[in-house]
Amino acid sequence: MDPLTHLLDGPRARRAFALRVVMAPKWSIDVQDQAPLTVIAMLSSGAWLVADSEQLELQPGDVALVRGPGPYIVTDDPLRIPDVIVHPGQLCSSPSGQDLQLSMKRGMRTWGNTAAGQTTMLIGTYETDAEVSSAVTAALPRVAVVPAHEIDPALVRFLEGEIASDAPGQGSTIDRLLDVLLVHTIRAWAKLHPHTARGWLAGGHDPLVAQALALFHESPADAWTLESLSHRLNVSRGTLASRFRSIVGEPPMTYLTNWRMLLASELLANPQLTTAQIAAEVGYGTPFALSSAFKRRFGLSPTGYRRRSYPRTEAEGNAVVP
Repeated sequence: MDPLTHLLDGPRARRAFALRVVMAPKWSIDVQDQAPLTVIAMLSSGAWLVADSEQLELQPGDVALVRGPGPYIVTDDPLRIPDVIVHPGQLCSSPSGQDLQLSMKRGMRTWGNTAAGQTTMLIGTYETDAEVSSAVTAALPRVAVVPAHEIDPALVRFLEGEIASDAPGQGSTIDRLLDVLLVHTIRAWAKLHPHTARGWLAGGHDPLVAQALALFHESPADAWTLESLSHRLNVSRGTLASRFRSIVGEPPMTYLTNWRMLLASELLANPQLTTAQIAAEVGYGTPFALSSAFKRRFGLSPTGYRRRSYPRTEAEGNAVVP
């Protein structure tokens, strides 16, 4: 499955931070939360998004994706000095350090400088790399904005309703809706910017590269080599390697290794799977081979990564992972 399908195939958002923001003039928020990805859906009025000195105006109905971990500013005036800072963990303060957590809380998952401001937006933040496929974020620019007419407004309204709800199961529903909105936004952005897309997202515009990616995504456990892949696609190794690298940005086997590591990192969320089982799932013959490759990619063994990223699995699982 491709990265977008993979994103929806399991619990990706996993209690991502989501809320409704209500602001009245004059306001400016400096977001320094270091999150890998944030979704911003404008509901009413407009705002400016400033990232890496680029100023982008957001209109009602627009959806923006901001790729971290760098800071960015959301404001009603791009020249305004921020009066709120959002820190890692979604803690917020004034520039002088005053805690604003309680003073800006406006009810169920609603936050802002007033209870009934003219500017409203939905914010969905994927707070750790374990919550969003790194393959998805790597394919995006720093900021991707999709205009209102390209996204079904019913999806945004549905998400808004769930954010304001305290009904049973709403946490999981918010997670799934946020993932769906993310997927729809990425699709729309890629359609609008076919020559700007990067990585696997760009690969879809070249039939040969698209076929190679499909094989990797559908069968990551197969014993792929450049020779076997080129034979399967009936092209020379040189042609395949050159086309793949020029479009995706890395050699085919490097992409496959990174894809396997991504899959392994997410399979570690399942406390019932041992390292040996995960190794077999992603194309490594032994737990040692997987552990070596995994440590090169993440700087941690699979066991260390599991303990850091999925601490609850230690108590939930009966399997002992070597």
